[in-house]
Amino acid sequence: MKTSEIKQLTTSEIIEKIDDGQLMLVRQRLNHAISPLDNPHQIVQSRKDLARLKTELRFRKINENKDK
Repeated sequence: MKTSEIKQLTTSEIIEKIDDGQLMLVRQRLNHAISPLDNPHQIVQSRKDLARLKTELRFRKINENKDK
């Protein structure tokens, strides 16, 4: 997921995607431990996507607090 796509999402959509992403990451790690994934780079990509989402969420919270 690109940063430009993330910026277009609402805050509630970002929170929802973070929750879904964390669950998916846990499942990927578990599946990879049991039997290797075809593309283990998916785990890395999922982690990076989660980091991008969390960064944008944190940025919005900081800006929200500045405005108050």
